[in-house]
Amino acid sequence: MRQIGLLYIKRAEEKVVDYVDLRYHYLFWKIAHHLVENKHYRILNLSPEQDEIWLENTGIKEWDIIRLVRKDLDWGNWVKRDLELTSVNGEKIRKSLKKRQLKVRSIYISTYPPVDSDPELFYESVTRQKMTIQPTLLHGDESVETLRNDPFFNEGKWELPPEVLASNVDWVKNMTMTASSKHLQKERQLFERGKPFFTYFFIALQLIMFFILELNGGSKNSQTLIQFGAKYNPLMIEGEWWRLVTPIFLHIGFIHLLMNTLALYYLGTAVEKMFGRIRFVLIYMLSGMTGTLASFLFTSNLSAGASGAIFGCFGALLYFGVLYPRVFFRTMGTNIIAVILLNLVLGFTISGIDNAGHIGGLIGGFLAAGIVSLPKAFQPLRQLLFLVVSIVLIGGLVWNGVGTDSTSWDVDTVNGVAQEKISNEQWKEAEEILTPVVEEGEPNAQTYFYLSYAEIKQNNLAGAREHLVQAIKEDGQFHEAHYNLALILLDAKEREEALIHAKKAYELNRREEKYEKLYKELQGNS
Repeated sequence: MRQIGLLYIKRAEEKVVDYVDLRYHYLFWKIAHHLVENKHYRILNLSPEQDEIWLENTGIKEWDIIRLVRKDLDWGNWVKRDLELTSVNGEKIRKSLKKRQLKVRSIYISTYPPVDSDPELFYESVTRQKMTIQPTLLHGDESVETLRNDPFFNEGKWELPPEVLASNVDWVKNMTMTASSKHLQKERQLFERGKPFFTYFFIALQLIMFFILELNGGSKNSQTLIQFGAKYNPLMIEGEWWRLVTPIFLHIGFIHLLMNTLALYYLGTAVEKMFGRIRFVLIYMLSGMTGTLASFLFTSNLSAGASGAIFGCFGALLYFGVLYPRVFFRTMGTNIIAVILLNLVLGFTISGIDNAGHIGGLIGGFLAAGIVSLPKAFQPLRQLLFLVVSIVLIGGLVWNGVGTDSTSWDVDTVNGVAQEKISNEQWKEAEEILTPVVEEGEPNAQTYFYLSYAEIKQNNLAGAREHLVQAIKEDGQFHEAHYNLALILLDAKEREEALIHAKKAYELNRREEKYEKLYKELQGNS
């Protein structure tokens, strides 16, 4: 009888222990559920025994990481050792999240406080290099009151029922895991709005255009590029503004095509999945146009390529980072920023790269993404603000960068516009463009030559002679200038001087028949 009674008492004690343990396991999962469901924390790690859980902040809140521990604490020294271990694990998390500083709150849920606990142990934070850990103790029936008085938890509905069954613990645990799964699914949906289509369309289009260029003189041939719509400042000044669009689909050489096609494949598919097809088309085209516009405003070189639009995809990803900073930096943010900076540095250090177009596309993509926004992120006022800023910025650049005063253009653009005027037999217009540059700007040999040509056509031989002399002073190897000057001197019956320049023109270019003919004619008459 005595043995049976002792066995009964032992089993009753075990039931009491189990009952108490269930109450605090219930509280453990109740807090975890509150953090996931209401505070939008994300579960980073759950121990195999399911008595320790690490949660990451996905919003703008006080604590970056919250750690919940369900353990009956006997001694305060164990807590101190545990905080040291927490700092080691927290440092790994800080590095993986690429954060400068990490604020961790370590919450211990115990039946009783440690018997030798220092009163300050759970009130003072622990600082370890780039991390701050704040320990908190929840014990016994005081746990609920502690939570209610805590500013971080006081909006929750806290209670510790007098009786808790295992099914109650399983229920709140399942609720927590379900809420966590929903948050993860919602986060994944940010990257999977749909299947890409226009990315492949743009890739196909630029491949087709490359083969067309190769069949019509080559993708590196300047005249072919101009003919098919490359960015060429003189023609854009003449009114061919459709060249803001066409350069997006042209590429100069196979390597240029290959690099941009690979970049478009990886970036384009990501942006199209995030923003959806129609938004992606708008972002891609608008950023491509702003890239071309920036290239037009800040560089005079003939250029083409999808780089501006591709940098626009980078800009769209940066806008995604503005809306969802935690998700952005946890997934791709650091890599995206590093790639952007690397490309910009290369653009400033390697010749032949149109960095103005890249920067213009990057800014244009960011602004375009702000105008169209992400699906299910409709915010009219913010989108209107982005639209107004875009209009003001682009309008201001165009107003200050494009004008009718040729002295504000770079010399290559001046010469290109003059050449177009001359090819259209607009002699007077060419002279009006060139004269201010010669008088007030920084002309080169071609500037003087084109001006002399326009003057010859208007029978101003004296002015033409003067400007041809200037052209030869700028470039003594300018054979066309020598030839035209020889003709003017011949007309003025200055045969000896004419012979000198005719001979020079012939020596510089013996393949030109008219040079040879004039030289031999003057030589025979001398």
